[in-house]
Amino acid sequence: MFESKDHALSILKEDHQKVKDLFDDFEDANSLREKKKIAATIIQELKVHATIEEEIFYPTVRKEAEEDIMNEADEEHHVAKLLIAELENMNGNEEHYEAKVRVLAESIRHHIREEENKMFPDIKNMDIDFEALGQELLDRKEELMENNIPVSWEEKMITSFWNKKEASSTKTKAKKIMPSLQKNGKKSSSKRNGSLRSAH
Repeated sequence: MFESKDHALSILKEDHQKVKDLFDDFEDANSLREKKKIAATIIQELKVHATIEEEIFYPTVRKEAEEDIMNEADEEHHVAKLLIAELENMNGNEEHYEAKVRVLAESIRHHIREEENKMFPDIKNMDIDFEALGQELLDRKEELMENNIPVSWEEKMITSFWNKKEASSTKTKAKKIMPSLQKNGKKSSSKRNGSLRSAH
């Protein structure tokens, strides 16, 4: 069956292709600066895409698609959100930064195959207006691009963990530095006292 460009499935497939191309661009990029810029775009696209699927598309088609497929899609979104949240808390210079982007790419490519090869064929003959659904997806997508994307609980959890980790790391460094500072302070004090005694 022919799908117009305004068909909900066409819109989602277009998003899929855009993200796959961005992951390819990430691999082809020659500098860390360029990779970080592409990764930021990937994250933005994925967060918007996941939101319109979870808010609009999945609830609409869930009753027709196989339950296992829908549940797997939910879990794949969950895994992707955890990776995205970790990447958002990194500055790009970490040892595992690029590896984490590649793991995200593998996860997303698998998710896309599951949707396009299993979920979409199951639901394409549903008795709903896919063009109207597509317009709803586009409207929400535009709204998300213009405003802040809702913060997921995965993002809140990872950010909280990351902040605690950073605070703990800072505290540990401070404990290591303090004895050295105190020792140096005592040496300086002794030198000053010695200089004063010599002057007298």
